[in-house]
Amino acid sequence: MSCDLAAHFFQEGLNSKNMKTLQVEKKESIAIIHLHRPTCLNAVNTQMLAELKQLFEELQTDETIKGILLIGAEGNFSAGVDLHEIRHFTPLEAIGFAEKGQKLCSLIEHFPRPVLAVVSGYALGAGLEIALSCDYMLADATAQFGFRELCYGVLPAFGGTQRLPRLVGKSRAKEILFTGQMIAAEKALQIGLVNQLFPQQSLQDDVLKQLQKICSYGLLSLQMGKEVINTGYEINLNAACKMERDAFAVCFSTEDQKEGMGAFIEKRQPNFRGK
Repeated sequence: MSCDLAAHFFQEGLNSKNMKTLQVEKKESIAIIHLHRPTCLNAVNTQMLAELKQLFEELQTDETIKGILLIGAEGNFSAGVDLHEIRHFTPLEAIGFAEKGQKLCSLIEHFPRPVLAVVSGYALGAGLEIALSCDYMLADATAQFGFRELCYGVLPAFGGTQRLPRLVGKSRAKEILFTGQMIAAEKALQIGLVNQLFPQQSLQDDVLKQLQKICSYGLLSLQMGKEVINTGYEINLNAACKMERDAFAVCFSTEDQKEGMGAFIEKRQPNFRGK
């Protein structure tokens, strides 16, 4: 997406993209994506998956966007998959739906800039899976998390059975899946599901300030750091450290490295340009 088209997109809003399940706004260099199906607690359906995929693909090439906040509309992140849509799926249709969700979550997980999930109210099932694919979650005291799929005779399908144990441990993940119990915000913070809690009335503003601070650093090194953590987590330590070494060396070919170190020595604020 060119800068001119990006400006048009945020100026025109949803109508220009014919999106019915999302609302998007831009604050400085941050895109704020609202899951917006409030009449069903922002339940995830096929259209939402398609619109999120399209939006993240376009934002990948938008150089005016340095970070993304993903948040739910009207007090809830998402209560999970829309059971009215999937109830009568055939196995083949279920595979197709699961693949759409997994591709979206992979796209979010590997997005080249930081993506933070901002959670109020319910983050259940597919909603929790989408939040797990973000770099990390921040929440307020109203947040409740859980996988209730076993209650419906199915399983999480967007990678939740794999990302959750990597975050909270295998036995804890099994407990969350097997019991289907809601996890309150304080408990989620305690077990490492959520990174921080903020006051409900200032949640979005507080997280936005944090992301803006993150995005004030060198974006190339930030991008490489995200990639090194994501990839290194899946391979042995020795190979991962070599990957880190190589990424560190690549930083010294960038203008951002010269500007960042020069600014520190010259006792001034750096002016990173992402080059």
